[in-house]
This record gives sequence, structure tokens and C-alpha cells, in this order.
Amino acid sequence: MLEKQVDLQTEALETILNELQKKGYCVLDNAFSIELIDALQQQINVLSPSDFHAAGIGRQKNFQLADSIRQDHIHWLNNQQEDAAKRFLDNMSQLQQAINRRLFLGLFDYEAHFAAYPTGGFYKKHLDAFKGKSNRVLSTVLYLNEDWSSADGGELILYDEHDLDLQIEKISPVKGRFLIFLSESFYHQVNPSNKERHSIAGWFRINNSLSGNIDPAS
Repeated sequence: MLEKQVDLQTEALETILNELQKKGYCVLDNAFSIELIDALQQQINVLSPSDFHAAGIGRQKNFQLADSIRQDHIHWLNNQQEDAAKRFLDNMSQLQQAINRRLFLGLFDYEAHFAAYPTGGFYKKHLDAFKGKSNRVLSTVLYLNEDWSSADGGELILYDEHDLDLQIEKISPVKGRFLIFLSESFYHQVNPSNKERHSIAGWFRINNSLSGNIDPAS
């Protein structure tokens, strides 16, 4: 059983808050303890192909598979078991509280999944949220790839929010690298890679429901 602990470093937390406030996104190495990163790697590596399902686009009745747009397979995380995933979610809950205290975003919850891209897999340019129509406020990516080099590809490209053709960041998916950005502001894409690529993708959400019940997950 993994002991509940704080893996998000204090200095990293301050950097995330400052960068979000300043420019709406943050790319940071070594934000979490290496023990947690290793445990998450071990957890995703022992999952079988049957534990994953093909990711799609759209929500609920508009959901559809579209491998011409995205080619990752996903496995949703939950906090019902004492494992690395729960430990990660506990840390993200602490990050949520810190963001709400500092930036007043009214974040309500966090959802996340393991993402596995096959060799050559990609995700074309997209937004994680449609302006005014989604409850996703902040997107996160934590990379879980050992010994990743520039020759392996698989970068996430982040585009300027005012010029959708202007690349502002090219982020290699190296082990332990963490990305967080405003979901409605930044288009991004995942380039094809030369080997399988692992990460945790997640979203901090607000509750847009008028009935008092949380919106359904995407």
C-alpha cells in the first residue's frame, strides 16, 4: 500500500501558480517526486491491452471514434484503490485547492486517464474545451516515458491563443515532465512518435450544472 503523502514539490507549486497567472500555461520538470513517477510507470506498464479502450472525440451522444484525428488508447484513473493513481489524484486535489486559493478559478473536481499512444500515433490540433460550452478549465499532462530522446518524436505542440499557426512550445514527453494550461485558450497537437508513448492526461473542471449535480465526465 502506498502511503498518502505530498509529492508535489513546494517550489514547483509556486512556479505553476505564478506561470498560470502570468501566461496561462506552465511546463515543468521534476514537479513530482521520482518515487511517484516510478510508481505510475509501473502501474501503467502492468495494465493489459484489454484495460484500455480507444479514445474518441465529442461528449455523450456526440461521442465518436475518429482515428484520423486521434489514435491514443485510454484507461481512466480512480481513487478507490490504494495505488499510484490514487496518490497522484490526491496530489492533484491539493493542487486544485492551491489554484482556487490563489487564482479563484472555482475548480470543482479533476478527472484523468492513462494515455497510451502506439508507434506513429498522433492527435491533431484541437482544443480541450469549447469556449463557453465546457466545464474543462485547466488541462494537465504528466509524461511517463523512460529514456526519451528528441529522435523519438511525440512532442506536444502548444499554439499561441491569438495566432493559431504560431507555435509557442514544443514539449518533448520526457519522464516526469508536467504541463498545465488553460483548456479554452490553447490549441495543441501530439506529433507522431517512433515508439510507444505514455502519459496521464487530466482536466480540472468547474460544475456548470444548474441542478446541483456535477456535469458528466467527457
